Amino acid sequence: MCKLRVNAFTLSLDGFGAGPDQDLQNPLGVGGEYLHKWMTGTRTFHEMVGKDGGSTDVDDRFTVRSFDNVGAWILGRNMFGPIRGEWPDESWKGWWGDNPPYHVPTFVLTHYKRDPIVMEGGTVFHFVAGGIHAALEQAKAAAGGKDVRVGGGVSTIRQYLQEKLIDELHLAVSPVLLGRGESLFAGLDMLKLGYQCTEQVATALATHVTIKRV
Repeated sequence: MCKLRVNAFTLSLDGFGAGPDQDLQNPLGVGGEYLHKWMTGTRTFHEMVGKDGGSTDVDDRFTVRSFDNVGAWILGRNMFGPIRGEWPDESWKGWWGDNPPYHVPTFVLTHYKRDPIVMEGGTVFHFVAGGIHAALEQAKAAAGGKDVRVGGGVSTIRQYLQEKLIDELHLAVSPVLLGRGESLFAGLDMLKLGYQCTEQVATALATHVTIKRV
């Protein structure tokens, strides 16, 4: 059965999934890059960026798990780029260069239509102007029976949580304080929505928490 998952999504100790003031120099907002040290040192991440080495510890195992059985992704527009409003042209193709890390159909939530973009490695960006339900329907159809992974950002995950559509969340809580930014759980009653914590594993760089809809 196709699940809707969030994996390897990092939060600060004060609950922010990204820092403020996203721009070209700060794709994750100011200070947001410090959240992800738990992942950037792993062998899996090194392989993604063409480097040798990297750890094979618990952090790496959670990184590996995050890609297992994923047949499609859903991204909020901020996860695709810093551009707001109408697309000025077709030049922006994401933060990641010619070969993004997705390697499957990837559906970007937007209010403005745009033709699909075919990238290297199997990633095809589709732009969905019909909202979260339309994106999920298209992603499930493209996933071929595999799971759909919501990559973020915070607003996108919150919308799917509010509709009780996410089956499982893996959050990595980083020992970093951001002070401000985008808060994941503010105003959400996770118990009332039917979610419970089912796993907790701590490492030097993160506390990994799994939350499931029960």
